[in-house]
Amino acid sequence: MSLDNKPVYTGGCQCGAIRFRIEGALTDTSICHCRMCQKAFGNFYAPLVSVGTAHLQWTRGEPKRFRSSNHVQRGFCESCGTPLTYEAPDGVALAIGAFDHPEELAPIVQWGIEDKLPYVDDLHRLPGHRSDADLESAGFLKTMKSNQHPDYDTDEWPLGEAGK
Repeated sequence: MSLDNKPVYTGGCQCGAIRFRIEGALTDTSICHCRMCQKAFGNFYAPLVSVGTAHLQWTRGEPKRFRSSNHVQRGFCESCGTPLTYEAPDGVALAIGAFDHPEELAPIVQWGIEDKLPYVDDLHRLPGHRSDADLESAGFLKTMKSNQHPDYDTDEWPLGEAGK
């Protein structure tokens, strides 16, 4: 929380070139199934949260933007490709997955359901496995060194060997 008891949220792209901070309540957590959002996120749907009247500050870098329609531009990291914003005349929404704590932003509504992929509602029925349960991948996972920015703000990035 900030000093005036407004909620504070932070986040950024996968590589850390872009970071943001928001002070204030976020609104309208949603997922959008429209085909344009599917393409922009390269996914089944786009999970988004509206900034509304909260204060958004880019604390490291700023997104590059693509005008996806005559009304909307979408911000993304030019270095790693992480989708970050949906910017329309009625305001800015941010990708929920880009937040340091996306678990705090559960969607409450779905949009664009006319384009919803037919299997999305059944995904929870698929068998689920932990990554470390796949013994054939154990060596691969054990030797993996992530280049992903951590889920917290850093003064510098990349951290380098001393900062790990």
